[in-house]
Order: sequence, then C-alpha cells, then structure tokens
Amino acid sequence: MRLAYDILLFLHLVGWAIVLGGTIVTLREARLPKGALHGILTALVTGIAMVGLAQASDELRDPNNAKIAVKLVIALVVTGLIVYGTRRPEKVTRGLAGAILGLTVVNVAVAAIWR
Repeated sequence: MRLAYDILLFLHLVGWAIVLGGTIVTLREARLPKGALHGILTALVTGIAMVGLAQASDELRDPNNAKIAVKLVIALVVTGLIVYGTRRPEKVTRGLAGAILGLTVVNVAVAAIWR
C-alpha cells in the first residue's frame, strides 16, 4: 500500500511541476504551455487517489481533511482556468497565466507548510 501511495505522490508532484514550470516559461508570451492540461489533470486525479488510498489504509496517516479541501478547491480552480485557456487560446492573458502560476504556488505552499 505504501509503494502505491509513493508512486501516486511522485506522479502528483510531476503533474504540479509541469504546470508550474510550463507556466513560468510561457508567462511573457501570454499563452498556456502545451502540457498544462495533462499536468493539472495528472495532479488532480493522483491527489484524489492519494486521499482515497490514505483513508482506506491502516499503515498510512489519516489526511487532514481541511488541508485536503483547500488543496482540492485550488486544484479545481486551476483546472478550470487551464481548461478555459486551452479551449480559447485567444483569450489567454498574462493575468490568466499569472493566476494559474500564483494558485499553483499557493497549492504547493499549502502542501509543504500546513501540518
């Protein structure tokens, strides 16, 4: 069970890294990176799977539900912004890309700091 959780955690971090790194690289051009949609969907799905696995396992620590709720809301907002920007690339502004970047950083900070 622990190995499956660790693999999901690795994929979750890779998904957020794709969104963060890609958005930083394309911020000046006011466009979304090609892999942003795949990255956020990977992060969202693996995050939900990690919570389910932690809830079902006796060997893993029970997740903090308030922290998970905050992270889920932020992830859903980032997903919505990326889907919007992917469907309408002509509407992508530096503000939209900056919002995605900022919310991604907040989500990573919540994960790292909130205990």
